[in-house]
Amino acid sequence: MEQDGKEQKKEKWIVPKGRYGYMAWGKRFSALRTLLYFGISAAVFIMGWLSTGSKMNLLTIVAVLGMLPASKSAVNMIMYLRYRGCSAGAYERISPYGGELDLFYDLVMTTYQETYVIASLALKGHTICGYTEDDGCDAARAQKHIVETLKMGGLKDYTVNIFHDLDKYTARLEQMSRLEEKNTGKKQEVTDTLLSVSL
Repeated sequence: MEQDGKEQKKEKWIVPKGRYGYMAWGKRFSALRTLLYFGISAAVFIMGWLSTGSKMNLLTIVAVLGMLPASKSAVNMIMYLRYRGCSAGAYERISPYGGELDLFYDLVMTTYQETYVIASLALKGHTICGYTEDDGCDAARAQKHIVETLKMGGLKDYTVNIFHDLDKYTARLEQMSRLEEKNTGKKQEVTDTLLSVSL
Protein backbone atom coordinates (compact mmCIF):
# COMPACT_ATOMS: atom_id res chain seq x y z
CA MET A 1 0.00 0.00 0.00
CA GLU A 2 2.83 2.35 0.95
CA GLN A 3 4.68 1.35 -2.24
CA ASP A 4 1.62 2.33 -4.36
CA GLY A 5 1.60 5.74 -2.69
CA LYS A 6 5.28 6.24 -3.51
CA GLU A 7 4.67 5.24 -7.15
CA GLN A 8 1.78 7.72 -7.44
CA LYS A 9 3.93 10.51 -5.97
CA LYS A 10 6.74 9.67 -8.39
CA GLU A 11 4.36 9.77 -11.38
CA LYS A 12 3.29 13.31 -10.45
CA TRP A 13 6.87 14.44 -11.11
CA ILE A 14 7.93 11.97 -13.80
CA VAL A 15 5.84 11.02 -16.83
CA PRO A 16 7.10 7.61 -18.02
CA LYS A 17 7.91 7.09 -21.69
CA GLY A 18 4.81 5.98 -23.58
CA ARG A 19 2.35 7.81 -21.30
CA TYR A 20 0.28 10.78 -22.43
CA GLY A 21 2.11 14.00 -21.63
CA TYR A 22 5.59 12.45 -21.86
CA MET A 23 6.73 14.84 -24.61
CA ALA A 24 5.62 17.97 -22.70
CA TRP A 25 7.29 16.65 -19.54
CA GLY A 26 10.48 15.85 -21.51
CA LYS A 27 10.63 19.42 -22.82
CA ARG A 28 10.29 20.92 -19.33
CA PHE A 29 12.67 18.47 -17.67
CA SER A 30 15.41 18.70 -20.33
CA ALA A 31 15.20 22.53 -20.37
CA LEU A 32 15.53 22.76 -16.56
CA ARG A 33 18.35 20.20 -16.49
CA THR A 34 20.23 22.05 -19.26
CA LEU A 35 19.92 25.39 -17.44
CA LEU A 36 21.09 23.77 -14.21
CA TYR A 37 24.14 22.12 -15.84
CA PHE A 38 25.22 25.32 -17.60
CA GLY A 39 24.55 27.28 -14.42
CA ILE A 40 26.77 24.98 -12.35
CA SER A 41 29.62 25.26 -14.88
CA ALA A 42 29.30 29.05 -14.96
CA ALA A 43 29.21 29.23 -11.15
CA VAL A 44 32.34 27.05 -10.82
CA PHE A 45 34.17 29.19 -13.39
CA ILE A 46 33.19 32.47 -11.66
CA MET A 47 34.11 31.05 -8.26
CA GLY A 48 37.59 30.12 -9.50
CA TRP A 49 38.08 33.48 -11.20
CA LEU A 50 37.01 35.44 -8.11
CA SER A 51 39.06 33.37 -5.68
CA THR A 52 42.30 33.42 -7.72
CA GLY A 53 41.91 36.61 -9.73
CA SER A 54 42.76 34.70 -12.91
CA LYS A 55 41.05 32.41 -15.42
CA MET A 56 44.06 30.10 -15.31
CA ASN A 57 43.09 27.82 -12.41
CA LEU A 58 41.92 24.31 -11.68
CA LEU A 59 38.26 25.34 -11.36
CA THR A 60 38.30 26.61 -14.97
CA ILE A 61 39.21 23.07 -16.09
CA VAL A 62 36.38 21.66 -13.93
CA ALA A 63 33.96 24.23 -15.45
CA VAL A 64 35.04 23.31 -19.01
CA LEU A 65 34.59 19.59 -18.27
CA GLY A 66 31.15 20.43 -16.84
CA MET A 67 30.21 21.80 -20.26
CA LEU A 68 30.25 18.25 -21.71
CA PRO A 69 27.14 16.98 -19.85
CA ALA A 70 25.56 20.44 -20.25
CA SER A 71 26.04 20.28 -24.04
CA LYS A 72 24.71 16.73 -24.18
CA SER A 73 21.65 17.85 -22.23
CA ALA A 74 21.19 20.80 -24.62
CA VAL A 75 21.16 18.42 -27.63
CA ASN A 76 18.56 16.29 -25.83
CA MET A 77 16.47 19.40 -25.10
CA ILE A 78 16.59 20.45 -28.77
CA MET A 79 15.32 16.98 -29.78
CA TYR A 80 12.34 17.32 -27.43
CA LEU A 81 11.59 20.88 -28.54
CA ARG A 82 11.39 19.82 -32.20
CA TYR A 83 8.39 17.53 -31.65
CA ARG A 84 4.98 17.72 -30.05
CA GLY A 85 3.05 14.97 -28.39
CA CYS A 86 -0.50 13.74 -28.88
CA SER A 87 -3.01 16.62 -28.90
CA ALA A 88 -5.56 16.86 -26.08
CA GLY A 89 -8.46 16.42 -28.54
CA ALA A 90 -7.00 13.23 -29.98
CA TYR A 91 -6.22 11.90 -26.49
CA GLU A 92 -9.84 12.39 -25.42
CA ARG A 93 -11.03 10.26 -28.33
CA ILE A 94 -8.33 7.57 -27.99
CA SER A 95 -8.07 7.10 -24.21
CA PRO A 96 -11.44 5.32 -23.71
CA TYR A 97 -9.96 2.30 -25.52
CA GLY A 98 -7.27 1.95 -22.86
CA GLY A 99 -9.25 -0.67 -20.96
CA GLU A 100 -9.13 -3.21 -23.79
CA LEU A 101 -5.88 -2.21 -25.51
CA ASP A 102 -2.33 -1.34 -24.51
CA LEU A 103 -2.03 2.31 -25.53
CA PHE A 104 1.16 4.35 -25.85
CA TYR A 105 1.52 8.07 -26.59
CA ASP A 106 4.12 10.63 -27.67
CA LEU A 107 6.52 8.29 -29.46
CA VAL A 108 9.28 9.65 -31.70
CA MET A 109 11.06 6.88 -33.59
CA THR A 110 14.24 7.87 -35.37
CA THR A 111 16.26 6.23 -38.14
CA TYR A 112 19.33 7.52 -39.98
CA GLN A 113 17.09 8.77 -42.80
CA GLU A 114 13.79 9.74 -41.18
CA THR A 115 11.95 10.47 -37.96
CA TYR A 116 8.45 9.11 -37.33
CA VAL A 117 6.34 11.05 -34.84
CA ILE A 118 3.59 8.74 -33.57
CA ALA A 119 0.96 10.47 -31.42
CA SER A 120 -0.59 7.17 -30.28
CA LEU A 121 0.14 3.47 -30.70
CA ALA A 122 -2.16 0.58 -29.77
CA LEU A 123 -1.20 -3.05 -29.19
CA LYS A 124 -3.31 -6.16 -28.87
CA GLY A 125 -2.07 -9.65 -29.65
CA HIS A 126 -0.17 -9.52 -32.95
CA THR A 127 -1.88 -6.31 -34.08
CA ILE A 128 -0.32 -2.87 -33.74
CA CYS A 129 -1.80 0.32 -35.08
CA GLY A 130 -0.78 3.91 -34.67
CA TYR A 131 -1.90 7.45 -35.32
CA THR A 132 0.31 10.33 -36.41
CA GLU A 133 -0.59 14.02 -36.42
CA ASP A 134 2.61 14.85 -38.30
CA ASP A 135 1.84 15.54 -41.97
CA GLY A 136 5.47 14.84 -42.85
CA CYS A 137 5.37 11.33 -41.39
CA ASP A 138 5.42 8.66 -44.12
CA ALA A 139 2.94 6.12 -42.71
CA ALA A 140 4.07 3.26 -44.97
CA ARG A 141 7.73 3.71 -44.04
CA ALA A 142 6.84 4.05 -40.35
CA GLN A 143 4.96 0.73 -40.53
CA LYS A 144 7.94 -0.93 -42.21
CA HIS A 145 10.33 0.50 -39.60
CA ILE A 146 8.25 -0.87 -36.71
CA VAL A 147 7.96 -4.32 -38.34
CA GLU A 148 11.73 -4.44 -38.98
CA THR A 149 12.50 -3.26 -35.44
CA LEU A 150 10.33 -6.02 -33.97
CA LYS A 151 11.91 -8.63 -36.27
CA MET A 152 15.39 -7.61 -35.10
CA GLY A 153 14.18 -8.34 -31.57
CA GLY A 154 12.94 -11.80 -32.67
CA LEU A 155 9.29 -10.69 -32.72
CA LYS A 156 7.71 -11.79 -35.98
CA ASP A 157 4.25 -11.93 -37.61
CA TYR A 158 2.99 -8.57 -36.33
CA THR A 159 0.52 -6.56 -38.39
CA VAL A 160 1.25 -2.83 -38.23
CA ASN A 161 -0.92 0.02 -39.56
CA ILE A 162 -0.27 3.74 -39.13
CA PHE A 163 -3.09 6.24 -39.77
CA HIS A 164 -3.11 9.98 -40.50
CA ASP A 165 -6.89 10.09 -40.07
CA LEU A 166 -8.12 10.07 -36.45
CA ASP A 167 -11.56 8.71 -37.44
CA LYS A 168 -9.99 5.72 -39.21
CA TYR A 169 -7.67 5.14 -36.26
CA THR A 170 -10.47 5.15 -33.67
CA ALA A 171 -12.53 2.85 -35.92
CA ARG A 172 -9.57 0.45 -35.98
CA LEU A 173 -9.25 0.71 -32.19
CA GLU A 174 -12.92 -0.23 -31.93
CA GLN A 175 -12.28 -3.33 -34.07
CA MET A 176 -9.14 -4.23 -32.10
CA SER A 177 -10.95 -3.92 -28.78
CA ARG A 178 -13.35 -6.66 -29.92
CA LEU A 179 -10.53 -9.02 -30.96
CA GLU A 180 -9.77 -11.99 -28.76
CA GLU A 181 -6.25 -11.61 -27.45
CA LYS A 182 -4.15 -14.72 -27.80
CA ASN A 183 -1.66 -14.86 -24.97
CA THR A 184 1.67 -14.98 -26.81
CA GLY A 185 3.68 -14.12 -23.71
CA LYS A 186 5.52 -11.49 -25.74
CA LYS A 187 3.53 -8.38 -24.80
CA GLN A 188 6.18 -6.99 -22.43
CA GLU A 189 8.91 -7.73 -24.95
CA VAL A 190 7.01 -5.87 -27.69
CA THR A 191 6.33 -2.95 -25.33
CA ASP A 192 9.99 -2.74 -24.28
CA THR A 193 11.16 -2.87 -27.91
CA LEU A 194 8.77 -0.13 -29.07
CA LEU A 195 9.66 2.17 -26.18
CA SER A 196 13.40 1.55 -26.47
CA VAL A 197 13.52 2.87 -30.07
CA SER A 198 11.61 6.02 -29.19
CA LEU A 199 13.02 9.35 -27.95
